[in-house]
Amino acid sequence: MSPREAIAFVEQHGIVLEAARGPVPSLAKAIAGEPIRGSWWGHPKSREIFRAVRAVSESPDVLVCKLINDKVTYVHRRVWPALIKLVPRFDKKRFAKVWDEHTKTGAHVSRRTPFPRWVPEDVMKEAKALSIQEAERVLAAVLPWKPFNTGRKRRTPRHS
Repeated sequence: MSPREAIAFVEQHGIVLEAARGPVPSLAKAIAGEPIRGSWWGHPKSREIFRAVRAVSESPDVLVCKLINDKVTYVHRRVWPALIKLVPRFDKKRFAKVWDEHTKTGAHVSRRTPFPRWVPEDVMKEAKALSIQEAERVLAAVLPWKPFNTGRKRRTPRHS
């Protein structure tokens, strides 16, 4: 998978995990073509995964956050307005933009920009203009679990 194809993969799915197992697709697994045991760094396709991860992480159309299970999650820009509209239904900490930096000593330091500081003005306007129902519809297409009421009554099992 080329870096461009990796970004297209995130765009297609809307929300993707970098490498973890979870309720949404994993970029590393998609590149490897199989589940990865342990770290993807030890996989034969680790260089391809690294190039894809770097391209996706550096794309201005992808938010890198910890939305799903506190794991590195890629969220494509097409989904941002819906997530922003429904942000009160989530823990706002999950919407912080995250990245790692290398210090002069070679150490890794985790950085974050809290929500909503990273949100572009045009995306914020789109979110405000979006109806709750439309935001729910967008998220229903990319999340297997629903952080919202879809309007349908929940069925409860009958006991005899």
